[in-house]
Amino acid sequence: MNVTVTPSRVSGEARAPPSKSYTHRAILASGYADEATVTDALWSADTRATARAVDLYGGSVERDEAGVLEITGFDGRPDVPANVIDCDNSGTTMRLVTATAALADGVTVLTGDASLRSRPQGPLLEAVADLGGEAISTRGNGQAPLVVTGPVAGGSVSIPGDVSSQYISALLMAGAVTEEGIDLELETQLKSAPYVDVTLEVLEDFGVTAEKTADGFSVAGGQAYRPVGGEYAVPGDFSSISYLAAAGAVAGAESVRVAGAHPSAQGDSAIVEILERMGADIEWDHDAGTIDVARSELEGVEVSVEDTPDLLPTIATLGAIADGETHIVDAEHVRYKETDRVSAMAEELEKMGVSSSEERDSLTIHGADSQLSGATVDGRGDHRIVMSLAIAALVAEGETTIQGSEHVDVSFPGFFDVLEGLGARVGTGEESH
Repeated sequence: MNVTVTPSRVSGEARAPPSKSYTHRAILASGYADEATVTDALWSADTRATARAVDLYGGSVERDEAGVLEITGFDGRPDVPANVIDCDNSGTTMRLVTATAALADGVTVLTGDASLRSRPQGPLLEAVADLGGEAISTRGNGQAPLVVTGPVAGGSVSIPGDVSSQYISALLMAGAVTEEGIDLELETQLKSAPYVDVTLEVLEDFGVTAEKTADGFSVAGGQAYRPVGGEYAVPGDFSSISYLAAAGAVAGAESVRVAGAHPSAQGDSAIVEILERMGADIEWDHDAGTIDVARSELEGVEVSVEDTPDLLPTIATLGAIADGETHIVDAEHVRYKETDRVSAMAEELEKMGVSSSEERDSLTIHGADSQLSGATVDGRGDHRIVMSLAIAALVAEGETTIQGSEHVDVSFPGFFDVLEGLGARVGTGEESH
């Protein structure tokens, strides 16, 4: 589906959706448990994929009219799935539940859509093999489809930290219910470290102890997943908050208030500090969980996305509107997401009149040499590209048509409704064929 965004001013209050990262982990942690209730969960294309995996491993995920998830788990002992696990477009699902597959006494097959089948899984497969399981890529290229055979009992393993932090999260979550536990040694510096912090936070909330060590991470075996009171509440999502905050900073008629912004381990809360550095009029009330931001004259800055890869599209959009240059560094791992987000943002913003320079590990947006104009742009099948381009469209001259807008359902269902509720002029239509 296509969405057309016309230049608009926005104001009012909007609530960010629940965190996708926390929801994935909460659903799987509940699967590892006997049973649990998850409230404030994000129910999106990606998180439904994780719920389907829990079902196939012998659990059950039921969602009531209020959006509460009642989950019966497999209590640390996953069944051999009766069918292939289709992770759709969710890289988080595939990596987290690949480690679950290593616990099952038999063979599990995992696959996904074309984009997911192009993403690297090799280091995780090697780790499973080093722990005594069997794990192969059917095409021998380290990419899905994957065939995993368990069970593993735990042990020590080394793994690179600069490809995906999700490998570490997957092994920590599964390691807690092995006999021996798992000691992880990092071969390279950990990228996206805050996402492992999110995992450690969720584990703690489910009564599981894991810790950082001098050379990596360690989780003892024989533990049980038991959330306090049998219930877990998902916090708001700062990746999604970034688009709403950016909308206020670039197109606010008056202040935009974002609710649901309570502090957590999410690295993407860095968007507040980034906007402050760029000169935005922004205030974060930690106790109330609100962020107020007003339209401001922005200046380009240098930003590392080593720990916050999902913010690159938002920062690139802000850079296109800011004066001066915005230099986004430590970005190579952002090329291995749903799409190569470094090139995707450079190429799609270029269609809108934005000048940029791209290196393997960086993206520089030349705001002073750019004049945003409406254009037809491609969301690349990537929810974060779609939403970031929508923010740029709020201040472009003329209409912008974004192709593939339905992909926002991956992390922010109803995004365009929320934007329209703030006053943006949004029109929808089916793609022509």
